[in-house]
Amino acid sequence: MKANYLSFVTLSLLGLASAQGLAVESYNRKPLIDSRALQRLVTRRALVRHARKLQSFAELSPRQPNRAFGSPGHNATIEYIKELLDKTGYYDTRYESLPYTYSESSSNFRIESGESVEALPTKSFFYAPSGNVSAPLVALEEFGCLPEHFPESVAGKIVLIERGECIYGIKVALAGAANAAGVIVYNDVDAEFAGGSLGGVSRPEGPYVPVGSISGLNGRRLKARLDYGEEILGHLDAFGLVEERWSSNLIAESKYGDKNNVVFSGSHADSVPAGPGINDDGSGTIANLEVALQLTNFRLNNAVRFAWWTAEEFGLVGSTYHIRNASPSYLSKIALYLNFDMIASPNSGFFIYDGDGDTFQRPGPEGSAQIERLYEDYYRERKLKSAPSNFTGRSDYGPFLEVGIPAGGVFTGHEGVKTKEGVEWWGGQEGVVYDQCYHAVCDTFDNLRLETFEVNAQAVAHGIATYSRSLRGFPFPRPEFRIAQDQPLHVETLSYEERRHYGCNHHHEVSWE
Repeated sequence: MKANYLSFVTLSLLGLASAQGLAVESYNRKPLIDSRALQRLVTRRALVRHARKLQSFAELSPRQPNRAFGSPGHNATIEYIKELLDKTGYYDTRYESLPYTYSESSSNFRIESGESVEALPTKSFFYAPSGNVSAPLVALEEFGCLPEHFPESVAGKIVLIERGECIYGIKVALAGAANAAGVIVYNDVDAEFAGGSLGGVSRPEGPYVPVGSISGLNGRRLKARLDYGEEILGHLDAFGLVEERWSSNLIAESKYGDKNNVVFSGSHADSVPAGPGINDDGSGTIANLEVALQLTNFRLNNAVRFAWWTAEEFGLVGSTYHIRNASPSYLSKIALYLNFDMIASPNSGFFIYDGDGDTFQRPGPEGSAQIERLYEDYYRERKLKSAPSNFTGRSDYGPFLEVGIPAGGVFTGHEGVKTKEGVEWWGGQEGVVYDQCYHAVCDTFDNLRLETFEVNAQAVAHGIATYSRSLRGFPFPRPEFRIAQDQPLHVETLSYEERRHYGCNHHHEVSWE
């Protein structure tokens, strides 16, 4: 029996070695990666097929179609990607699991004055509490960032506060400390905005109260009526859910190519709870998936690693976790990081992250400028104009920048408003935001601008192909970066909305403004 067992083991090992040898032999017969060849394989038909899949996954989630982290829609998304990649045999794939506090919320707001009743379009905020409040409406003269901004007269009332100067959580907690019944935050520009996060389940400044957000246009009209002395009764009906969830990043790395020169490309696989997120960020998720599938037709000089991050919408949670738990040696082998988040906006522009900092004075680490130039050249060759986009820290490049890894990528806009010049450059509608369905239930398959999607998915292919073929002229290797254990990453100490708006009261998508 022992002899038979040893023979079986020997034959099994020989079979495995033979299979591995055949796989390597097959790989070595593939053509060397070439940008134009890879781009030709990334087709609109494939992108559409994946997008319809993600739409169907969103509909698996209860209450409302979404792919929020830890939901059935999100889990189905990453399982779908992993299954397709595993079938190729080209990648080592793994889940990277982590717990995080999940929240979803909704709110409805209507006003009553005399016999007139009007419902206003309203969004809500992560971690906001439930509550049904009817109370007089009062307007603050300040931004609601300090206790002294809230006079005693706000007690028992719904407080109208302008967006800006501090994070939403501070405004709402200070209102709670002043015994306000609720808060309505209005935008600092005419348009609606997509709410956001209060920054956590609680704050030391005070208790949260029910809250909603409305457009700047409606907010200023309400404030003018209140300033004129009109008495307005507000009715705010808010729903909030907070629970602990487990979720996962999906990491896929090519089995081939130099593992000391890793080209890293990422996108977030989750959506906000409010909608399916087929543009934000189904578009980046799909582009990375299709490029990864077509990359298997080629031989690589440098290894390629893909990530589909979880819980980006809750503050870059997945990418921050990945970087925070990486060794200095692991980080030192990442040549660059490419980020693709919202690349098919319906009223799109072609934006490139401002790696050299020439426009926004926030350059990325050395190498980021080269990535920016790569994409400037890409659009120029396609006879398309492009504009820089600021490194605001609003997407998963943030943790990479924090540890000195050069980053770049392309983007098609969200809350910014397209100008006349933008229409001349890219078509679309003047005076309309780049994505009216940003963080909304209407971010479905029909929200995608397919011609833009195809161009930018091929841009993803171009960046990955270029750098997986050669890093010649790229500043790599670089000095090893060490994270002090007593100094956590900046991206972990600030919430999503703090990184997004702290000290900043405007948008950064359009270079000519």
